[in-house]
Amino acid sequence: MMSKNSHTFPEMALVRQRLWCSPVEDVAGAVETAFAGSPDIQRASAGDSVAVAVGSRGIHAIDIIVRACVDGLKEKGLKPFLFPAMGSHGNATPQGQAAVLAGYGITEDTMGVPIATAMETDCVGTLDCGMDVFFSRVALSADWILPVNRIKPHTKFSGPIESGLAKMLAVGAGKTEGAAAIHRQAVHSSFAVIEQAAAVILEKCNILCGLAILEDGCGNTAQVAAVSPESLLDDEKKLLKKAYKMLPRIPFDHVDVLVVDRIGKDISGIGMDSNVTGRHRDITGDFYTHPHAKRILVRDLSPASAGNANGIGLADVTTTRLLNAVDREKTYKNALTAVSPEKAALPMAFDCDRDALAACCRSCGLEAGTGARIIRIQDTASLETFFVSRAFEDELHAAKTVEQVTDWRPIGFDAAGNFEDLYAI
Repeated sequence: MMSKNSHTFPEMALVRQRLWCSPVEDVAGAVETAFAGSPDIQRASAGDSVAVAVGSRGIHAIDIIVRACVDGLKEKGLKPFLFPAMGSHGNATPQGQAAVLAGYGITEDTMGVPIATAMETDCVGTLDCGMDVFFSRVALSADWILPVNRIKPHTKFSGPIESGLAKMLAVGAGKTEGAAAIHRQAVHSSFAVIEQAAAVILEKCNILCGLAILEDGCGNTAQVAAVSPESLLDDEKKLLKKAYKMLPRIPFDHVDVLVVDRIGKDISGIGMDSNVTGRHRDITGDFYTHPHAKRILVRDLSPASAGNANGIGLADVTTTRLLNAVDREKTYKNALTAVSPEKAALPMAFDCDRDALAACCRSCGLEAGTGARIIRIQDTASLETFFVSRAFEDELHAAKTVEQVTDWRPIGFDAAGNFEDLYAI
């Protein structure tokens, strides 16, 4: 039911910012070039099997990249197969993990190779802290292992190794058991445990090479590199520095209300990237940084997230339609594996966008909302165009990398009280 809401809101305008844009024109060709320059591929003999690790992130052109990887291995007489390296995602079931890959266009038919989705693991070593390191049993049955993943800043911690090949080996390829062990240990000894566990895997397991992907600020594939197992950790640290330079961010600070149109596992591991929202909380550490949003309103759950609403707990307000889309079993399993039940906590929910936005404004102490500093983004992976309220007008005119696209206009709501998207984001 929609309330009789008389709250006033500021005028908004669509703006466009210049992001780091350096797309690879031929993604499949970039994979072929990376393989051609890699001496590590030559270590495998014709007929050897190769377990190719693929994760659950929404990586640009991941289906093209994986298919090119598979084709490149076949051309060398090798026998590749795929296995999901995504921890507990996909409800921690073989069928669920296969469905996640299928959502990215990665199936046995489209890739032309088997996909082995078994969840069993084996212990491949033990760290000095006493933590066992687990790895996919089906992957260990292959002659070689080849992880394919994007290198990027992580959403909950910073360090020389964040999200990438090392994390895929230590967490994703460890399935539920390995992912849970890493997160539990991180509570006591920080996420440096990822690099330690990856070092054990690189020593004990037959890693052929790693295929590292970098994306530019617009979400395009910017680089594909084959990295040697002997130098993987050092190479990843260098690539992470490049990824940080290209990372898109909200260019304005001190926001009253940040409206996020959608969150989802296909967008970020925690639904909405904390490097963009500036907000994170769980037992491993909290932070509140740029853009210092006083309130965060999340409107919808991405259909590709398949009900996994991990990260909704970082919002202050949401909508009842988002809550109706939540699969609690998937969300809870993901959050508990990551020792972060905070991210599955459900915020206040309202039946329409107008009431949700009004609640955010009023809880910021803004009874008259015309002066509110509001920013509305499509999601944290789409920051080239977004809406800002008129309170940012002076900063907008002073910004060198942001331009105004439309005139200032009132926020449009439809008969149900939801945003009218009169112009696309």
